[in-house]
Amino acid sequence: MHLNISQQMKLGQQMKLAPRMIQSMEILQLPLQALEERIDQELEENVCLERISEEENTPDTETEFMRDQANSDSNSHEIDEREIDAGKDQNNESDFERLLEMAEQWPEDNVTSATKPSSNRISDDIERNNDAVANITERQQTINEYLVEQFHYFSCSPEVKEFGEYLIQNLDHNGRLQSSLPEIVQVYGQKITQEEAETALQLIQKCDPPGVGARDLQECLLLQLKPDAPYRDVLVTLITSHLDDLGQNRLPVIQRKTGYSIDMIKNAMSYLRYLDPFPGRGFESEPVLKVTPDVFVKLDKDGKYVVELENEYTPPLRISRRYAEILRNKTDDQTKDYIKKKIDAAKWLIEAIEQRHSTLKRVAQAIVDFQTEFLDNGPEFIIPLKMQQIADVVGVHVTTVSRAVDDKWIQTPRGLYPLKRFFGGGTKTSDGEDVAWGIIRLKLKEIIDGEDKNKPLSDDALVDALSREGYNLARRTVTKYRKAMNIPSSRQRREY
Repeated sequence: MHLNISQQMKLGQQMKLAPRMIQSMEILQLPLQALEERIDQELEENVCLERISEEENTPDTETEFMRDQANSDSNSHEIDEREIDAGKDQNNESDFERLLEMAEQWPEDNVTSATKPSSNRISDDIERNNDAVANITERQQTINEYLVEQFHYFSCSPEVKEFGEYLIQNLDHNGRLQSSLPEIVQVYGQKITQEEAETALQLIQKCDPPGVGARDLQECLLLQLKPDAPYRDVLVTLITSHLDDLGQNRLPVIQRKTGYSIDMIKNAMSYLRYLDPFPGRGFESEPVLKVTPDVFVKLDKDGKYVVELENEYTPPLRISRRYAEILRNKTDDQTKDYIKKKIDAAKWLIEAIEQRHSTLKRVAQAIVDFQTEFLDNGPEFIIPLKMQQIADVVGVHVTTVSRAVDDKWIQTPRGLYPLKRFFGGGTKTSDGEDVAWGIIRLKLKEIIDGEDKNKPLSDDALVDALSREGYNLARRTVTKYRKAMNIPSSRQRREY
C-alpha cells in the first residue's frame, strides 16, 4: 500500500448559525418570566445596555428615537415583515459612525443624568429587592427531619437511638424503608443486634404521620388501622390477602374466598379509602408556580378578537448614552473596541426582543383567528389546527411557530390556556366534518359519565356509542384516550 501526503481544494456549501440568529431563537423561545431574568442578566453584564426609566418612557422623549436607532441596522430586515436574518460577518463600522454623529446631537444634560441614578430609580431598586426577598419560598421541612425530632423523645439505649436516626435517613420520600432491615443492619457498619434494630424500627413506626417506617404497602396500611376502627377484622383480611382483588374491583371473588357479604366489603372499603399509602408525600409537595400570560385576547369595537402582548414585565431598553459619548471623545483603541462589542451585543438583544414581540403577536393573532368559535362557545368547539397552518399564514418556518408557542400562556375570555392547547389533530365525522380530538375526549367522558354503573360500557361498547354520535374510531384509539384520561376499565368502574 502506497501512502502519501497531499493537499486538495474542494468547493462546497455549509450552513452555519451565526451567534445573532442563535440569540434570536433563544429569546423567542423564552417565556415571559425567563425573558425578564435574561434581561436582568444582560443589564448586569453589559455596561452599554440600560433600562429606560418610567419618566423617560413617553412618546414625547427620545425613547422612541433611540429604539428606532437600535433597530435601524442597514443590513437587517424589517422586523414586522420577516424574521431576523443572521447577516454576514462585518464590523459594523458605518453603524458606529452614525451612532457617534447622533450622540453629538444629544443634550448634555441627558448624558449627565444617565451617568448617575436618580432618587426615584434608587427607591425602585430597593422596592424591587424587597419584593424579591418577600417572594422567597421558605424551605419545607422534610419527612426525615420531622421524624428525627419525634424520635429524640423516646427513651432508649444510645445504640438504638443512633441506629434509629440512621434508619430514618434510609426512608424514602413516602416514608417507607428503601431496603430490608437486615440489609440496612449489614450496611450500617456498627455493632447492632437484630433485636435492637427491630426496636428502633418499632419506635419509628409509632411516630407521626401513621404508616411511616413500613416495609411494604400492607404494613403501611396496617399501621394506620386503629384498634377501634370499624370492620377492623374485615380490613385486616382485605389488606393482607386481597389488595390486588380490591384494585381490580373483584368483589365477588373476595366474597367467595372470605364469606363476607358484598355490603360488608363495600363498607370496609369506604373506611380503607381514608388510609394513606404514601404517608410522607405531604412533606414533598411541589411549589405552586405562578403563571404569567404572555398574550391577552380582547374584543375590539367591531367584535373581533385582538391580541395584545404583556409588556409590563419587559422593561424598555436602550444603548447607554454615556458610553456613546466615550466613543465620541476618541478614546484608545482597546477601550473603543470593547465598547463597540458591548454596543453591538446590546443592539442584538434589543432587536431580538422586538423580533420576539412581533413574531409572538402575529402567531397568537393567527391562532385566535382560527379558533374564534372556541372563544365564542367554549372548548367543545375547538377545531383541528396544525402548526404548519399557522406558519403558512404568518410566513415563517414551522419551527419558529413551535418556539413562539413553547411554554407561553394566553389570557382569553374563556380563561387562561397554554398556546399549545389550541393545536391538535383530529378526524372526520360520518358527515365529513373535521373534529378535534379534544371534542372526542369530551364526548367520551360524557358517555362514560352517563352509563349505568351496574353495567358499565366496555371499550367495544364505547366504540359503538361514539359511532352513533358520528365518530368512527378504532377500539385501540378509544382505549388509548380512556387511559390518557385516567378512566378505569369497565370492570373497575362497575358498582356492586
